Amino acid sequence: MTLTELQYIVALAQDRHFGRAAERAFVTQPALSLAIKKLEGELGTTIFERRQNRVELTALGEHIIQQAQRVLDEAEHIKVLAAQGKDQLNGLLRFGVIATVGPYILPDLVPLLHVRAPKMPLELEENLTQNLAGMLKSGKLDVIIIALPFEEPGIQTATLYDEPFQAVVPIGHPWQKKKLLDSRQLGTEKVLLPHAGHCFRQQVLEACPELSRSDAEGWQGNSLETIRQIVVSGFGITVMPCSALTPKHQNSRLVAIKLADPVPGRRIGLAWRRGYPRPQVIEVLRDAVRALKIPGLRMVSG
Repeated sequence: MTLTELQYIVALAQDRHFGRAAERAFVTQPALSLAIKKLEGELGTTIFERRQNRVELTALGEHIIQQAQRVLDEAEHIKVLAAQGKDQLNGLLRFGVIATVGPYILPDLVPLLHVRAPKMPLELEENLTQNLAGMLKSGKLDVIIIALPFEEPGIQTATLYDEPFQAVVPIGHPWQKKKLLDSRQLGTEKVLLPHAGHCFRQQVLEACPELSRSDAEGWQGNSLETIRQIVVSGFGITVMPCSALTPKHQNSRLVAIKLADPVPGRRIGLAWRRGYPRPQVIEVLRDAVRALKIPGLRMVSG
């Protein structure tokens, strides 16, 4: 068993396609296939199920890939330790962000990171939590921003900030002049939320259980921006995180209303694999997010 063979199986686990995995590993497809078959023979088990157009991991293969990724991380860590004085902020950062956070902090965060770590180019991925989690565990991403709690084996997290939610109604709605709203009143309205694949939907429903009835039928959105435009049309109202309601995102045909105590909200944090060999990257990310001047976010230290 070699590190190269482990790199091959991790690449195949990420791409689920021999051709793309071979390109990623800078090797020919037959060579990659032969090396993986050799490793499976050495281990006496099948890591991958070969299907006509796709490759799938076996149940045991899932565990083998996770361990292989940890071994590769540790090998990379050895290189960092051996090269004393090596700049951990010099090199690509594969960075993932959930879709209900990315549009509202990345425009400020990316240029700030460029100033603080100019030799650290970013490869950005905006996606749903479950997809980001899989990409993080497989090594396709280095660090992700997600909603907490986020408890996964082999993953560490750090809190960044707490974010309150607000109600959003169209101009002309009976509530448009309200300064404060009891979240229990939301259950009397048609509340539009993202579809079930978004963790934001579950966060809102847990904080405002009355909404589980109001949005049981009808349209569900793919993004907060689509929902915002549907609310403008008068189809319903919604709940949004305060980062999506800053002046740069305001719409003159909508009114945001603060929610009364206990104010529903969410906690946002960073997640990365245990043993990630560039701890300085985590610190730079934490400091950069905490330096953002986004109204309404309550930064959490420690």
